[in-house]
Amino acid sequence: MGKNKAILAGNLTDLDIRQLRIFLAVVEAGGYTAAELTLNLANSTISNHISNLEKRLDMKLCERGRSGFRLTEQGEVVHNATRNLFNSMEAFKQVVNQSHEQILGSLNLALAEHIPGIHNGTIVRALESFSDKAPKVSLSLSTIGSDEVEEAVLQSRADIGITVLSRSNSALDATPLFRETMHLYALRHHPLHQHAKLTVEQVRAYGIVESPRMVVGREPGDIHQNWPITARAHQQESRIALLLTGKYIGYLPEHFVSMLGYSDKLQPLLPDVLSYTNDYHAIRKKPLANQRIVNLFMQELQDN
Repeated sequence: MGKNKAILAGNLTDLDIRQLRIFLAVVEAGGYTAAELTLNLANSTISNHISNLEKRLDMKLCERGRSGFRLTEQGEVVHNATRNLFNSMEAFKQVVNQSHEQILGSLNLALAEHIPGIHNGTIVRALESFSDKAPKVSLSLSTIGSDEVEEAVLQSRADIGITVLSRSNSALDATPLFRETMHLYALRHHPLHQHAKLTVEQVRAYGIVESPRMVVGREPGDIHQNWPITARAHQQESRIALLLTGKYIGYLPEHFVSMLGYSDKLQPLLPDVLSYTNDYHAIRKKPLANQRIVNLFMQELQDN
């Protein structure tokens, strides 16, 4: 493979485009099996498409084995070129659409889990007003871990992400939206709630369940640094399960505890001292392929 000849001397066919889309989905999912749900294709069908694409390009694009899925050097080149191709196609569509009144295209949104904007209506109102103004735009929403949202936007798997930023990134535009309050919770009958005058030192002695903001280097304040870790649960459902045993303490969003009806079972520890807030932002990569659609949705978020 990799002979010095013009393999793609002619035009790309519809089949070429379809196989490139499948290849891109496999890479972004991290493997054939992980891409099955996204593509709604069987593993064997995906494998056939990738094999045919490799024959068409005369390249070995990826390797599968016990060590997992990985791209070859040629696969990396084709992956980057495929992203650029589809971004250019989307940009072309947007330029043409701007000469018409109706807005056509797609918008992919990546939302962090359990964001307060859904329950207080900010995102729902933005989606409603956006759909009224751009009814022919194909919307795709996904809910992923807070840390994964930034990566999805940077890798162009999402046009807009809504999440808590742990640090600024020069490759992203970030627009503040809303905030949530994080309390350090323990079961109401936990021994710490039995102290008449609870101190920070007494709380620290128990250690906490690690959450994303309690990872070393990402703590929200000086008082949150160097806490002993008794368990790790970066997803909120897992964390709340540990806290409900009465054996652990950890941080959770106030609105999340209330939404699940656990406000009577879980009580904050020293909220005036240990609680903090998370600021949610809408993030987008710069520059953008579908600028018009993204700008419209960003405006709806800010107006609602």
